[in-house]
Amino acid sequence: MEYSKKEKKGGQFLDMRVADNLDLMAEIEDNTVDLIYCDILYGTGRKFKDYQDLKPKRKIIEAHYIPRIKEMHRILKDTGSIYLQMDTKINHWVRLILDDVFGYKNMLNEIIWCYRSQGFNKNKWSEKHDVILLYSKTKNWTFNLEDVRESEIGESTQKRWHKEIKEYGLIPTKKNGKTYWNSPYSPPRDWININALPQAHTERNGYDTQKPKELIAKFIKASSNEGDLVADFYAGSFTTAEVCKDLKRNFIGCDINSNGLLKAKERGLFSFTDNKDKTLFDERM
Repeated sequence: MEYSKKEKKGGQFLDMRVADNLDLMAEIEDNTVDLIYCDILYGTGRKFKDYQDLKPKRKIIEAHYIPRIKEMHRILKDTGSIYLQMDTKINHWVRLILDDVFGYKNMLNEIIWCYRSQGFNKNKWSEKHDVILLYSKTKNWTFNLEDVRESEIGESTQKRWHKEIKEYGLIPTKKNGKTYWNSPYSPPRDWININALPQAHTERNGYDTQKPKELIAKFIKASSNEGDLVADFYAGSFTTAEVCKDLKRNFIGCDINSNGLLKAKERGLFSFTDNKDKTLFDERM
């Protein structure tokens, strides 16, 4: 059975559901979504507290992802893009599917998220990164460079030239009696160094494999604008929905586990409404 909660405030909405993502995507019209970000099933075969992962077998992976990625392509706008996050167990298979559905020429980036976390491997290189595959639907996609530039200067330099950075976006450098104005920021690279959430982190809500809001915010800032519709069809505890709320994006997404929607309630996302009807969802959940 499907349970859902749609929160609305002014012109912004969050549409959060417990559902099979194929069923939800079937309801969405062609060329509707501006950005898709999904932290997908990684094909570990493991039983996590909140979900059963797929087995790392190519036939199983293809049977699951081919129909879903086809639907993602259908509902994405021509100016849209898609970020699928996974690790090295299945990224080679998923990339082949994306090449077939979106087209090899529309592959934009393989982004690497590097992180620190507990534990290490004594017999090989420790696995401390995820792969995010970025594809566009056409050659006309959204990329907000200025929103994701990364600081190249230290804290003391930022304080010293705060007024200049705020007014001009530049810092002055004197050389041979001349003043040169330089950007304190660099273009974003295809690797991101953000630590995984430790167990005691304030963002932690008890949901397995939860991702940092800072990481997801980078993708949403880069590839969507305020008022755009962002979708996450492997929503987990609806971290993407919370980031969309903060960044003034609209959201639609689902997870097949009802615990995810309960976590969304704990995040405060059910108070994001101008609707007097506070009914949540079926009490049998």
